[in-house]
Amino acid sequence: MTASLADSPLAPVYDRSAITTGIVHMGVGGFHRAHQAMYVDRLMRAGGALDWGICGVGLLPGDARMRDALTSQDHLYSLTLKHRDGRHEPAIIGSIHDYRFAPADREGVLEVMTAPATRIVSLTVTEGGYNIDDATGAFRTDSDGARRDAADPREPTTAFGYIVEALRRRREAGTAPFTVMSCDNLPGNGRVARTAVVSQARMSDPALAEWIDANVSFPNCMVDRITPVTTPADIEEVAAELGVRDAWPVVAEPFVQWVLEDDFPAGRPAFEQVGVQMVDDVVPYELMKLRLLNASHQALAHWGRLLGLEYAHEAAADPEIAAWTRAFLAREARPRLAAVPGIDLDEYVDTLFERFTNAAIADTLARLAFFAPSGMPKFVLPTVRANLEAGGPIRLGTAMCAAWSLGVLGTDERGGAIPVVDDLRPFALAQEDGEETGFIGNAEIFGDLAGDERFRTVYAQELAALREQGARARLRALVARA
Repeated sequence: MTASLADSPLAPVYDRSAITTGIVHMGVGGFHRAHQAMYVDRLMRAGGALDWGICGVGLLPGDARMRDALTSQDHLYSLTLKHRDGRHEPAIIGSIHDYRFAPADREGVLEVMTAPATRIVSLTVTEGGYNIDDATGAFRTDSDGARRDAADPREPTTAFGYIVEALRRRREAGTAPFTVMSCDNLPGNGRVARTAVVSQARMSDPALAEWIDANVSFPNCMVDRITPVTTPADIEEVAAELGVRDAWPVVAEPFVQWVLEDDFPAGRPAFEQVGVQMVDDVVPYELMKLRLLNASHQALAHWGRLLGLEYAHEAAADPEIAAWTRAFLAREARPRLAAVPGIDLDEYVDTLFERFTNAAIADTLARLAFFAPSGMPKFVLPTVRANLEAGGPIRLGTAMCAAWSLGVLGTDERGGAIPVVDDLRPFALAQEDGEETGFIGNAEIFGDLAGDERFRTVYAQELAALREQGARARLRALVARA
């Protein structure tokens, strides 16, 4: 077995000692390492971008594990792409060259964020990590983290507190502001990041908030690559294939996409040279992905879990679930989408199912369902709302909500246990006790939808039909229904 990743034939050949930090990334996980860091590594392998090295930042106590894994192997890690035919495509990524653990090194984090060479601060803090009220779109100023960072802004604890303090220090030093680049999977991620940062600043320094709003760029982007959680089996498999042990490898599907708004006043890497689509308007691509791919993931999760399935590829290969999902996309989601430049939506949907049925990825339905409380309001409910406004069909999207509510109860139709991944059980139990709008009455998720007579009526019909017929029969009936 090779002594280290650096000794592997797959290790980067560029001079990593010459890398300097140009990007600070908050929230280093599997997706960032399979996506943004991979693109930067591509540029470095092509002979450039050594001044765009990535310094990772961990904000949570649990991030100590990532710190230890990366620092133990000079911040190298392996990325293995798993193809549908069983072929594995491994690489060793070297674009992350530093890592700071904020709970133990606050000043170290702020130092690298305020350095003039740092021109981008990027984020993958999950869809729910922006402290935004889904119903109103407003920053939650009453959250513990926001209040703590507003009370003592020079000793931040949250991502947005750190960004605000770093920008304050740069302004005072006369250093140009960095660009804040959200890479999270949510609509208008740049706009949402702006709301979070400016709102956090306004809580302690309204003048700074105005300066940030006027001077800092927050480009929107659309990101895509299925990256399941690394398992112990993955670690052993990678060690056997590479001949070296990686403390925290990443596995992902071959498909990757990044559509990025070209708004970087402080400069950026030449992303367009390595496959990133640099555009003026991300919205059509973003809506395509959120309302087709991510909505499909929710469909697989909620119907599949009711039927006792465990993996996304099992649900995508199930004839009834696949037919239902395609029907939802064709009848309800796609009619509410605008044309997407350069994209054939028929081909895009077919590609989705090729990706979903890649058994080598072994993405779990539990992982997909974990994102439901933050994801359903962004991936599925906007389609329902758009159809309500346009007088279009809502039955399939509403039926998915009903399936979700039954899954939250924790038992599938075979009597098996469904892993509990959220705190919505009280709403589902209220529904079981006869309060038919108990689940959809959760305003944080559904907003005012429970007050819409048409949505409420269809939801009650679908919930009753699902209880009476069971998931598989209901799937068939809904597909057959014109």
